[in-house]
Amino acid sequence: MPVDAAEARRRVKALLGAALGRPSVSTQDPVVADALLVTSELVTNALRHAGGVTAFEAMADRVGLRLVVEDASSGLPSMKEPGGDFTPGGYGWPMICRLATSVTVSLMPAGGKRIQVFLPLGSA
Repeated sequence: MPVDAAEARRRVKALLGAALGRPSVSTQDPVVADALLVTSELVTNALRHAGGVTAFEAMADRVGLRLVVEDASSGLPSMKEPGGDFTPGGYGWPMICRLATSVTVSLMPAGGKRIQVFLPLGSA
């Protein structure tokens, strides 16, 4: 289990390299950058707002990356209402929803939630 977003990004970056058949992938590639950004947001949100990461799973192939992050909170992610409010926070979840082609949030029977996203890697 990653202890922070940086460790989760390192794991996903290595996974993407293996899935794409490259020893390393460039963070300059927009598809890779998007995947790492979504990884950071999911893990950071779990750590800051949801009692910590309770499970982390990443799987990738040439088609796409599937990320699963579970946390200890049953609170659902929320979007900041559009408008002139420039206070910090509330922008990560809408960004995740825009970058991923599939996003599901499931409440866990014993408490907490699971967020699963899929990001296509077609042009990586």
